[in-house]
Amino acid sequence: MATNPYARFLGDVPAWEVIEETAGKLKFLIERLGSGVEDMPAPGKWSARQIICHLADCEIVFAYRLRQALTQEHHVIQPFDQDQWATMYDACDTPTALAVFSTVRDWNVRLISGMTPEHLGKKLTHPERGEMHVAVVVETMAGHDLNHIAQIEAIAGV
Repeated sequence: MATNPYARFLGDVPAWEVIEETAGKLKFLIERLGSGVEDMPAPGKWSARQIICHLADCEIVFAYRLRQALTQEHHVIQPFDQDQWATMYDACDTPTALAVFSTVRDWNVRLISGMTPEHLGKKLTHPERGEMHVAVVVETMAGHDLNHIAQIEAIAGV
């Protein structure tokens, strides 16, 4: 079985706790950065605006993956190239990306909160990571959040 590629960011923190708190943390960090600073890049990666755009894209992807996994037998995830998707971020602004992330995240929180142990145990396959359970997708969401929150915190000097 595949494991969460972002597990090192999650550690012992409950995935559910991270997932519920991320939208508020992102809003706080973007407000702390202030206007004009959000395009300063994190060391070796994207700017805060680009990270928020990436998180909005990923939240849409996670929403789709979760729903497909829950409604199909042994769903096969369709991977995407995040760097190719990032080439479109010049047309996106931070407030809109944050609103998309927050709205879709709220929708996903409602879905995840209603999952049973049977839902969390459903199998799916990621072509690059192998077979996993829905629970690993949820844990990946949380670890992914923490990875990118840390990048924005570095930019914000938190």
